[in-house]
Amino acid sequence: MKLEIAGKSFGGTPVLGAISLTVAPGEVLAVTGPSGIGKSTLARIMAGLDHDFDGTCSGFGRVGMVFQNPTLLPWRTALDNILIATGCDANAGRDALDHVELGTRQDAFPGQLSLGQQRRVALARALAANPDTLILDEAFASLDEATAGRMRSLAQSILQGSHYRTILITHNLVDVVHLADAVLLLGQHPAIVLAEHKIPTPRPIRDLKAEMAVVRQQLHWQGSDIQ
Repeated sequence: MKLEIAGKSFGGTPVLGAISLTVAPGEVLAVTGPSGIGKSTLARIMAGLDHDFDGTCSGFGRVGMVFQNPTLLPWRTALDNILIATGCDANAGRDALDHVELGTRQDAFPGQLSLGQQRRVALARALAANPDTLILDEAFASLDEATAGRMRSLAQSILQGSHYRTILITHNLVDVVHLADAVLLLGQHPAIVLAEHKIPTPRPIRDLKAEMAVVRQQLHWQGSDIQ
């Protein structure tokens, strides 16, 4: 999977500059940087939702995406939200809900679920699409730290040993050291890659505090909104 962007503008205003990235099967690439730098714009391009850019995007295959908001239909059950969006059969939808530990809530409507549970339904929907590429756009945002921690652990168990090419869009370095194999830092206007770092230690055996310090140093990150 390879993305080569020469530029992306909105209304004549450049947003993204020259950005190049590749992701191998089974790899998790984190893209981080300050709020408003263009991370979600980059995610939409990779997901095939935005074709209005200069460059090429190839090899992504079937894409499953978890957006910043759960984007669930409030008048449909958790299971129906998966079936309608992906076209999978009911058994596959139930398996996806089991995968995110919500098998008992398949008949619940979004309004009957907590935000963390809604985010898990959104993750189940992306997995039910049987994707080649999985894009997580701030998938743990707006959650209290305990719930976010459970979501990270769940995501780690799902991603470990998976075939997905995964792109993790986040402003939180806690997400990075838990889940990513490599990280890109975006900055400037229009956004370019300021720094990149590969995390050599396998995810399940990392010293998270030590890796956090190394990633901060390698990215030379001074901003206040990356935690």
